[in-house]
Amino acid sequence: MQDIIKNLPKLAKDKHNENKKFFARLKKKPPKNLDYIMQELHDDEFERTDCLECANCCKTTGPLFTDKDIERISKHFKQKPQQFINQYLRVDEDNDYVLQTVPCTFLGTDNYCSIYEVRPKACREFPHTDRKKFQQISNLTLKNVAMCPAAFNIVENMKKRIK
Repeated sequence: MQDIIKNLPKLAKDKHNENKKFFARLKKKPPKNLDYIMQELHDDEFERTDCLECANCCKTTGPLFTDKDIERISKHFKQKPQQFINQYLRVDEDNDYVLQTVPCTFLGTDNYCSIYEVRPKACREFPHTDRKKFQQISNLTLKNVAMCPAAFNIVENMKKRIK
């Protein structure tokens, strides 16, 4: 898995223009059954992929924290939301709450998340490949294929399936 993760940025870069063109076409004319196809590709990939072997998303980026996330997680820690914010978060250039540091503070050496049951929505939904109206998040997907082997594989399979 480490070799795959190491080579992923180069692979994604090599496929970037091809993927960009593919997503531009997809945005203009998405197939009627796109959500169904994406759900199937997503489910197939995650039958083969164990995120605990990778956790590259947790090691290289941090999620956005919504107000609901902050409420839920601070309650889990028996803190006031502002205490949680002060201890773990910062405001980024887009005015969103994000982690102060990467890799994720809550990631263990065994790749387990210490707040898995209350993790942020962005973490629960990552890599967003089973999202409805998938064609609307193509820019996000282009970024995710460079860090998530599963997202990379899903996009490659998607290009074979949708001509």
